[in-house]
Amino acid sequence: MKTIPHTFAALSFLFLAPAAHAEWSTTITGVSDYTFNGVSQTLNDPALQGSIDYAADNGFYVGTWASNVDFGDDTNLEWDAYIGHYVELTDSLSIDYGLAYYSYHGASYSSEGNYFEAYANFAYQSELGTSELNFWYAWDYFGTDAGHVISMLAHSVEVSPGHTLRASIDTSNSLDGDKFAWQDNGKSYLHYRLAYQTSFAGFDFELAAEDTDIDSEYADERLVLAISRTFSL
Repeated sequence: MKTIPHTFAALSFLFLAPAAHAEWSTTITGVSDYTFNGVSQTLNDPALQGSIDYAADNGFYVGTWASNVDFGDDTNLEWDAYIGHYVELTDSLSIDYGLAYYSYHGASYSSEGNYFEAYANFAYQSELGTSELNFWYAWDYFGTDAGHVISMLAHSVEVSPGHTLRASIDTSNSLDGDKFAWQDNGKSYLHYRLAYQTSFAGFDFELAAEDTDIDSEYADERLVLAISRTFSL
């Protein structure tokens, strides 16, 4: 079947613990390429992204996030919403779980790709860094009525104060290849990523090298630069 572009939002900020006190915040991000799981959502072009978030002191949070997209048609905007709960199970182990809704705009048919997704992300902190085991499940992926699961292993290490390396590997799996496949006869693929993260003068920087085993110019090896700034409201 024809492959539909991957349009999962890059919600990496959901894996962070909410603030110690309830607060509103907004984050503005510029990226050299909007990718998720190594697949470009902008035909290898840059994107401007923004979010508005509310984090309560009991761990609950809610927010919305948007980015320009380009799938080679008239769809030009992804606008998402999410609600979740962050819980510290022990001094070292935490879980972040919730529900996200992805919507697409720009053409009369764009909304046909809207869908819900549930997620559960586990993090374990030790002297060796932070290890993550993350899962996402959609029961109507991109409006195709196909089940879809993403599983990720990741580890972050602060190599020096203020400088972090994060390595991750994830697999995206269609549960119904007759309704959705990533490429001909391919119900799943792997994605590898190594990122350097730091902050300076109130800005957050990330430079990531990533690749997939999909045979496509929009999912091959690349470097992605992201610069963001968060403001309290």
